[in-house]
Amino acid sequence: MSVDLERIDRTLVIRMNRPHKRNAIDAEMTAGLDRALNDFEDDPDLWVAVLTGTDTVFSAGTDLAAGSGAPTERGGPYGVVRRERRKPLIAAVEGRALGGGMEIVLACDLVVAAHNSSFGLPEVSRGVIATCGGLFRARRALPLNIAKELLLTGEPLTADRAWRLGFVNQLADPGEVVDTAVELAARICRNAPVSVRESLTALEQLNSADDAEAWRVTEQAMAATLSSDDTKEGIAAFLERREPRWTGK
Repeated sequence: MSVDLERIDRTLVIRMNRPHKRNAIDAEMTAGLDRALNDFEDDPDLWVAVLTGTDTVFSAGTDLAAGSGAPTERGGPYGVVRRERRKPLIAAVEGRALGGGMEIVLACDLVVAAHNSSFGLPEVSRGVIATCGGLFRARRALPLNIAKELLLTGEPLTADRAWRLGFVNQLADPGEVVDTAVELAARICRNAPVSVRESLTALEQLNSADDAEAWRVTEQAMAATLSSDDTKEGIAAFLERREPRWTGK
């Protein structure tokens, strides 16, 4: 299985486990993440979830060779990024969170990261764009110019810099990210679960009031990009492990 689960008291740890593909998300992983988050939301004995990868990588995003599978009914792409949640979800990041992996982090409520981790939206280097919330969630979670830097250069943001910018809640030593995230989850679980859920729901409703328009604009940009020759070239170059030859068409 590409998704492993562990219950620790009232916390569910969800681990993406496809290290030979840098935890790139295929249809099986999308289905596994969707099932895990559905079970988390529906189980009254689970109050907080931690979403993590393996010791060397969080996720490289969509598996460009196999595809990430169809969006799920409750979670949307990856089973995560368009999910309406009422319980806190903590991203525990070790290694790189790139592309769709970064967009999954942006869909979470809190972020714990190892000092050696990094975050990036490298889609422009492959002739595509961030289609799973990155275009608008990055500018909510980060200063606008930093969001532009990520989206326009495709270059990564280090965990230390992300912490200084307020994107990362807690830094941890390599190998201690999940333990740190579980401790953060335990701090949340000391509080009244109804109060936590209602506070989270209210914050999310206020923060995401313009999501319908944001998704519409994303879909418009995606349609324009996917019809370009550069998209075909970018994906081909990535799969062939060569430098792309852009034409601007």
